[in-house]
Amino acid sequence: MKINLSNIKKAEKLLIKNDCIAIPTETVYGLAGNAYSNQACKKIFLLKKRPKNNPLIVHYFDKKRLENDCEINNSFVKLYKKFCPGPITFILNLNKKSKISKFVTNNKKSLAVRFPKHPVARNLIKRLKFPLAAPSANLSTKVSAVCSSHVKEDFGKKIKFILEGGKSSIGIESTIIDIRDKPRILRLGGLDISTIEKVLNRKISITNNPSKISSPGQSRLHYSPGIPIKLNGKRTSGKSEAYLLIKKRNKSKSNYYYLSKNSNLKEAAKNLYNTLRKIKKNKYKSIVVEKIPNTGLGKTILDRLTRASKL
Repeated sequence: MKINLSNIKKAEKLLIKNDCIAIPTETVYGLAGNAYSNQACKKIFLLKKRPKNNPLIVHYFDKKRLENDCEINNSFVKLYKKFCPGPITFILNLNKKSKISKFVTNNKKSLAVRFPKHPVARNLIKRLKFPLAAPSANLSTKVSAVCSSHVKEDFGKKIKFILEGGKSSIGIESTIIDIRDKPRILRLGGLDISTIEKVLNRKISITNNPSKISSPGQSRLHYSPGIPIKLNGKRTSGKSEAYLLIKKRNKSKSNYYYLSKNSNLKEAAKNLYNTLRKIKKNKYKSIVVEKIPNTGLGKTILDRLTRASKL
C-alpha cells in the first residue's frame, strides 16, 4: 500500500498535541491517542462513551519499545517471533517505571499490548516517541469500524482526523491472550487459537466471559448493530427481517446477506461488521443468523454475534 506521508505527518502533529484520531489497522480501525497522556486517554473514553472500567489496548512498533513499559517473559517472546506484527494482543505486567496513563489500565498493574501489521499504522507509530492507546473506532457496544466511512458514521466531526488506510484486511479484532502466568485466552479474535497452541506446545483455556472485566472486549453487550439478533434461527417471510448466511445460495433474495461465497470462515469474519452495518442501514428490524460452524474463526464469529444479540 502506498503511504501518504503528508497524512502521516498531520496525524503525528495532532497526536503530539494530545488530540485523538482514527487510524487503520489490519483488524479494525482504532481511535488513537498518546498512551502516556491522561488528557488524550480521557478523550478516548469520552468520545467512545466507553465505561472507565474497560481497559484500552496499547499499540507499539516493536518489542524494544515495549520493554520501557512491560515485563517480558518466554511465552511472549515465542509468540512475538511467530505472530508479530499481527492480530494478537498480550496481557503483560507493567514495569514500575512505566509512563502508561492510569486511565488506560483502570489503575491495574497489567497492560494489553499489540503490534499492528498495517503499513500505515506502523509508519505512524514508528515516528512517535510514545505508544498509542487505540480501542476500536466506534461507539461503545456498537459494531466496529473496518473502513474510514464507518468511523465517519459513528463520530462525524467529533474527531479531528481519520488516517486513511483502506478496508481492514482481517476485519475482526485481535485475539487477546493473558501470558502473565498460565496462558489463557481472554478474547477470541482474528488469530486462530490452534496456531497459538502449536507455538506454545500446550492447550490454552478460554476465559472470555468473566464476572469482572480484566481486558478489552469482555463486555456482555458488544459489537451490536442496535437491532435484535437471533442465532441458529430459520428464515421467515417477514419483510423486516434480514437473514445472515455463511454461504452464498443459488437463489438470492433482497433480505439475504452472505458472509462468504463458500463457507470460508476467514472471508466471513472479514465481512461480518460491514454486513451488520449494511443491514442496519437498510432499515431491517431484526437479523436471523443461520448456524455457523463452531470451529476456527467460526468461534470468533459466534462470539461476536452472541455478544451483539444481548440487546
